[in-house]
Amino acid sequence: MSLSDVANSSAAEHDSQLVNARDTKIAPGEIAIGVIIGRTSEFFDFFVYAIASVLVFPSYVFPYVDRLTGTLLSFAVFALAFIARPIGSMIFMAVDRNYGRATKLTIALFLLGASTVAIAFLPGYRDVGMASVVLLALFRIGQGLALGGAWDGLASLLALNVPEERRGWYAMVPQLGAPLGLIVASGLFAYFAATLSAADFLDWGWRYPFFCAFAINVVALFARLRIVTTPDFARQFESRELQPSRVFETVEHQGRNIVIGAFAPLASFAMFHMVTVFPLSWVFLFTRDAPWRFLLIEAGAAVVGTIAIVISGHLADRFGRRTLVGICAAAIAAFSGFAPQLLDLGAVGEIAFMVIGFALLGVSFGQSSGIVASNFPTHYRYTASALVSDIAWLFGAGFAPLAALVLASYFGILAAGLYLLSGAIATLVALWINQNLGSGNFRETPTQANA
Repeated sequence: MSLSDVANSSAAEHDSQLVNARDTKIAPGEIAIGVIIGRTSEFFDFFVYAIASVLVFPSYVFPYVDRLTGTLLSFAVFALAFIARPIGSMIFMAVDRNYGRATKLTIALFLLGASTVAIAFLPGYRDVGMASVVLLALFRIGQGLALGGAWDGLASLLALNVPEERRGWYAMVPQLGAPLGLIVASGLFAYFAATLSAADFLDWGWRYPFFCAFAINVVALFARLRIVTTPDFARQFESRELQPSRVFETVEHQGRNIVIGAFAPLASFAMFHMVTVFPLSWVFLFTRDAPWRFLLIEAGAAVVGTIAIVISGHLADRFGRRTLVGICAAAIAAFSGFAPQLLDLGAVGEIAFMVIGFALLGVSFGQSSGIVASNFPTHYRYTASALVSDIAWLFGAGFAPLAALVLASYFGILAAGLYLLSGAIATLVALWINQNLGSGNFRETPTQANA
């Protein structure tokens, strides 16, 4: 994007502020709508790629190796976005400081959409050889950079604008985007996989969900710009000091809190992939079940996860977010010891694994994001929260499908639970450190315990 384009974008941002000028007070529900729209579009992109990394890319991009190795290579490319995401945050925070939040979001979401739709036109290995692998990796890195820039601060603004006794309820709102995105993505892939022959699906059917992802990104972009560019929201961001601070300065002053904040949700983030990407790969590789049938099971279980996320809001307001996340981490640790073997027990076992897993995931994931965000001074909160999210996804989710499939393939299905167990332990340790070893603003007050 040229300097003239940036200038035009800044002018457009100013014009949109004038058009949307109003005197009404912003309600938490209005912020919540923007958060749900943004997160659903991002997670839809995420799951479209994740499903294709199991059903399509091993045969289409890595046909020169066996199917298991191809899936492992596909998962390695999958992880590239999580590695690129913190770099994207650093780049786009600079854009935010210099050209404004609307400019940052516009560039980031167009990069996300362009990278996603480019995958829809990806040539296969049989057409262009190793160039197919290189292009897939580049497009995946583009998605990761864009996701780093898609942080709009609305989730932090929501947390600062809700009544203290309702913080748990509103904390779960951003997390609803994950199961909603999964339901739509799974449904689309299930439809094309069920109605097309295997040859047609691998030739062109798998591309349509990526086109849909691009369209959803465009709609989400305008919906989010409609919110963040209004004068009321601009004043809210300014009055709450939710402005981008310099990344290295933030890390220097809040590095300890960022590390603890990133490790606190690892149980739910590891669980996230253990009930989404990993079981699909296991069923596809090691059972005779039709992939579309398991995708429908996954979509149905995601409905259970959605309900569980909503329930987590009530539980957190009653018992405290920290207590709830700690109990869920212990439950996830127990789940890791027996549940993976359910995937080898046929349809009933698969349904049991998915329903129990999504119920646990929903309650845990619903409150895991920003569990120690109240420790950040408002001056650093905007940037620090973005970095916490990036690092947590990198360590908790980026390598989860790869690690779980390696463990399960070479040491048996129960071994896949080891990755999940490590995430649960990391969460419990992080919560313990935050509770007992904090100092200054790092130590929670009784009021913050429910934040």
